[in-house]
Amino acid sequence: MKLAVVSGASSGIGKAIALRLLSLGYSVLGLSRTSSILDENYEHYKVDLTNEKETLTLCQELKKKDTFILINAAGFGRFEPHEELNTKTITDMTFLNLTAPMLLTNTLLKSLKTNDGYLININSIEAIRASKFAGVYSATKAGLKAFSDALFEETRKSGLSITNINPDMTESRFYDELRFEVSKKENEKLLCEDIADGVEHILSMRKGAVVSDYTIRSLNFGISKKK
Repeated sequence: MKLAVVSGASSGIGKAIALRLLSLGYSVLGLSRTSSILDENYEHYKVDLTNEKETLTLCQELKKKDTFILINAAGFGRFEPHEELNTKTITDMTFLNLTAPMLLTNTLLKSLKTNDGYLININSIEAIRASKFAGVYSATKAGLKAFSDALFEETRKSGLSITNINPDMTESRFYDELRFEVSKKENEKLLCEDIADGVEHILSMRKGAVVSDYTIRSLNFGISKKK
């Protein structure tokens, strides 16, 4: 049974992807602060990926794993005027959204290449556009896209497939601490399962073809401000 490592697997997009991979016959190692999946082929590693020490300890453990898929799905955003962000928010967002995926990839890359596997980074629509109040978040996501694109070129002589998935606003706990959330209308939001569909599509493609950028958007635009 091939192993998939999924960060942010306890909720939202990461959880939807982990469940989809289990249904497709993969064993899954979920990386998150809490666990919410019960399956005989699911293993959980408790880790705070905003914490450098915990992340580096995790990387040492992952070196022992024979990994076929790495999906970097953990992330968070805060959308405020830049001068109103506190320094911890900036450093945590940068570490979780950008540094942790680069460290996990560094750890598992040899295994992924040897196994002709897959690296899928769950990015954001903000990686390919500029929005006000999203400076740090957009910078981390644009950085992750640049990292993926460069690594794609670097590894093209191997059998590794690398994809950025850039979802638009997706219904999840991502918005719990924000002043806005996704629309209530079905055609004005994405569901976490839509992103899992994208992952399944990528894995089902002929190995000689790679969708390096996979952008998923709602049919119509919608946003709801919280009261």
